[in-house]
Amino acid sequence: MRDPVASLLLVIALVFAGNASVAVTSLCVVAAAAAFLVFNFPPARIFMGDSSSIPLGFLAAALGLLAWRDELWPLWFPLVVFAPFVIDASVTLARRALRGERVCQAHRNRYYQRLVLSGWSHRQLAVAEYGLMLITSGGALLALHGPVAVQLLILGVLSVIYVLLGRIADLRWQASQRSRSNSP
Repeated sequence: MRDPVASLLLVIALVFAGNASVAVTSLCVVAAAAAFLVFNFPPARIFMGDSSSIPLGFLAAALGLLAWRDELWPLWFPLVVFAPFVIDASVTLARRALRGERVCQAHRNRYYQRLVLSGWSHRQLAVAEYGLMLITSGGALLALHGPVAVQLLILGVLSVIYVLLGRIADLRWQASQRSRSNSP
């Protein structure tokens, strides 16, 4: 569970759905990740890296699919809860593929990397990311048991937020690249 905010909201949804065993399993993973966060929050003293974050992301996806299979929530729910990770990775991979770049090669094109390279501190980015995760996962939790019209409205608003934030990040990146090319 890469983000304790979203992961904790996933646990809450599992508790409301009545699946105590998966909720307890998820809560144990959240507790372990949150304990690590104490040392990883900027300025980080320990770096998790891909060797740990990828399995945690896989576990979050597996638990989300397990709950979907058990009809505890619709398939969109875990995707929306973890949207900041899903969207950042998906947009980055799609852009790289469309440009003919190797999608498995190391790069620095993800939104969070571009924001840091354009001047944000790691702490600013972490706080903004947690705020975005809270908005996204909170919206997903609100939409979860609402009528379809409410679900569509909330998902539409979250989509607009992501498009706007992506555009703002792209404009910030382009401005920083122009200022670098214009500086002596």
